[in-house]
Amino acid sequence: MMTRIIERLPAGSLGWLVAHELRLATRGGKATTRVRIVRYILLAAFLIAGILTAVALANVPIRPDATFDAGLLVAAIAATSLMTTQAMIGTQQTLYERGDLDLLFSSPVAPRTILRAKLLAIAATVMLTFGALSLPFVLPIAIVGHPRLLGFVATLIGLALIAACIGLALALAIAKAAGPRAARTVGQIAAGLLGGGFFILSQAIGRHSNESGFEAVFRWVQASGWADSWWGLLPGRASFGDPLAILILLGGGILLFALTGAAFQRLFQSGFHDAGKHMTRRTVSKKGIGRQFRASLFTSIFMKEWRLLIRDPALAFRIVLRLVYLIPLTIVLTKNNDVPIAPGAAFFSVLVTGQLVGSFTWLAISAEDSPDLLTVAPVEKSTVEWVKLASALAMAAPLALILPIVIATETVAGALVTLVMTAIAGTLAGFIELKLSKPASRKTFARRRSGSLAAGILTMLVTFVFGGIAGVLVFVLL
Repeated sequence: MMTRIIERLPAGSLGWLVAHELRLATRGGKATTRVRIVRYILLAAFLIAGILTAVALANVPIRPDATFDAGLLVAAIAATSLMTTQAMIGTQQTLYERGDLDLLFSSPVAPRTILRAKLLAIAATVMLTFGALSLPFVLPIAIVGHPRLLGFVATLIGLALIAACIGLALALAIAKAAGPRAARTVGQIAAGLLGGGFFILSQAIGRHSNESGFEAVFRWVQASGWADSWWGLLPGRASFGDPLAILILLGGGILLFALTGAAFQRLFQSGFHDAGKHMTRRTVSKKGIGRQFRASLFTSIFMKEWRLLIRDPALAFRIVLRLVYLIPLTIVLTKNNDVPIAPGAAFFSVLVTGQLVGSFTWLAISAEDSPDLLTVAPVEKSTVEWVKLASALAMAAPLALILPIVIATETVAGALVTLVMTAIAGTLAGFIELKLSKPASRKTFARRRSGSLAAGILTMLVTFVFGGIAGVLVFVLL
């Protein structure tokens, strides 16, 4: 369908470029018949659930009040933080991974049009992501009996435009400050912290109560008076179709979009040119190649995997960021002082380490840049695979020791049990990736689309089972 739209638009126009960007953003390769059937089933399930909800609420009055305003303000803040994260990642992909800017800037298309097309595509992608989760429910409710809720669409568009502009500005500022070589790593860390920051903050606010994180933030927003301010009322009033609120929110997003396109055009071009110049080493190493090899096969492969992670630290930091998202879960476990920390810590130690070993193994086995060299090497394939698995376990070992040390303050035996279960789960997770993962390029690791679905499900199952066993055993040993 997108191809037909592109064919009807003038080549090189803003709409033509935006449609092309959306086609690239939504194209995930050739889907199998089974995958397409699953997608259609999920879409149908969402629509049916939305229609049933709309019918149930058809005669229920839904009016904006202080509670709705505060709730929608909290939801808007959370959604904007996640949208901004997605926009930052989209900007980085445009600058460093897409590889089409050199052709676009050498074409007769004006640079201003190129930047606006990229920014519009990022905003549209963000809106589609969140719209796919919310519109199947909101639109049927609005159509059946609450037409004022059609204003939610304008709210979603306004927030997406604002988030896209903020994400672009942050990504370009990081590229300017950190330099192109470090910009991807720093930007991805910043994006991950921004995306998880709201959830972590919400749990931190409610750590002394039995309320959920959203409820704690909701009460805090109400107490602060933000929901009663003119800007705090905008998301709620706009979602309920208030014309003035829609004008301010949507008009503000459009105005910010225009200002961003004009203000960051030169910085966007310089960021692209700097990325092309400095993403590779300027000088050739004067050290001999012999320093890359060691006396044993294990040491050579182990050091090779470490060098790859150091050379491309964005991959390693994306894995480590998984630990950041476990902070809210840890806070949830420690809210109630009557519940011991050790069993929950044991469960999460096994879960995190197993996932981490699986990721490292997937990177070492499937994202091998030189599989042909390993194939013709005078070494057994199984030997190389097992050495890589051992390397993955060693890489995750320092992180695997953190929670057992915490558990040891309550029970030393429980800490030892946790270490054993962590080692077993990590080994099994790595073995699953070893046998089921398929070769792919390294950059697909960031999207994880080429990984084996069966391997992911089995790894999750194994880590949950052994994490549960560890938690139960530690609880018994207390």
